[in-house]
Amino acid sequence: MSQLYETMYILRPDIGDEAVDQAIEKYQSILKENGAEIIETQHRGKRRLAYEIERQREGVYIQMNFKSDGSPIAQMERAMRLSNEVIRYLTVKQEEPKAEAVEA
Repeated sequence: MSQLYETMYILRPDIGDEAVDQAIEKYQSILKENGAEIIETQHRGKRRLAYEIERQREGVYIQMNFKSDGSPIAQMERAMRLSNEVIRYLTVKQEEPKAEAVEA
């Protein structure tokens, strides 16, 4: 059964635009290869971090929304954990949007 998920991850600010695009494609392909459906990917740009992480004060924020049965998340997060580019990541399960009743 597919659920909606959102993954937000922060990349190091000192990598170039091409490396950012490659990282986005890498994590999208891990999900796609394991049966996930990418709904939306937003490149939120470089922002200041609330606190210093690994001697970095800024980071490139990426948000990915996808549908999956949950199995590819572990593989994607393992790749993020092993990557030198990713500072932090978080995946959360989202609620399905409820259809609102239309009053006549």
